[in-house]
Amino acid sequence: MRELIDTKPAVLSLSSHDPSGCTGIQADIETSLSLGVHCCALATVWCARDTRRLLAMQPCDTGFFIEQARSILEDIPVAAIKLGHFSQVAQIEAVHSILQDYPQIPVVLDPVLQLSIQSGEELAPTASEPLIQALLELLLPLATIVTPDSDEAAQLAHQADCVDACGRELLNRGAEAVLITGAKRTPKTLENRLYQLGHPARLFSWERLNISSCGAGATLSASVCAYLAHGLLLSEAVQQAQRFTWNSLQHSYRVGMGHSAPDRLFWASKKQ
Repeated sequence: MRELIDTKPAVLSLSSHDPSGCTGIQADIETSLSLGVHCCALATVWCARDTRRLLAMQPCDTGFFIEQARSILEDIPVAAIKLGHFSQVAQIEAVHSILQDYPQIPVVLDPVLQLSIQSGEELAPTASEPLIQALLELLLPLATIVTPDSDEAAQLAHQADCVDACGRELLNRGAEAVLITGAKRTPKTLENRLYQLGHPARLFSWERLNISSCGAGATLSASVCAYLAHGLLLSEAVQQAQRFTWNSLQHSYRVGMGHSAPDRLFWASKKQ
């Protein structure tokens, strides 16, 4: 039995359920599958959304949510945990309690503060201040790495006045490492920055793709989680995850009338 368990590492993913398949737990499942990892996925909120907009949200029951998470962790040797969108402070409090019982497991926190770019002509609802505070106080100090984009980093680091200050502020709040995506943008390149205590910021420059895809952040955080589950060092996991995400985005395909979906199984495509 032990031999079978050791053949493939497992990760636990907690995030929203996007029925279009672009983001959320399906993105985590596809990324894990592509990178040779078994994904145990728990939905924190059920969404009615398509490739263009978010229509409605229904949070999952917190009590049942806790029961699902603990049943997995007590049965399966989870090698890494990916945290995505949470819609209620009670969910964050529950996850905080669970993570304290498993301090040896690496945690990748993707602080999704807004589920959709647009909802019709109005911006989709963003996270409330109490929810952001719960995220900062309860989950950030338990995170091996947090992966906000530049807008999310600015929301989380209220007092910071530039991207580098945001990275340092989030480190000071307890995160072991911070990867800010889209830290600098030019017409041809996009720069991500990795911050770790005691180290200078590490810069990663990637060619910008002229593709409107949804799910880049979920793909990146899920792939960091998968590589950590395989035992890679954090710096190497971050490097490999960015390359995997860039390739997934480069091979994006149209599935509906809105955003394209990243092809997380690009390596199996005949169009390579």
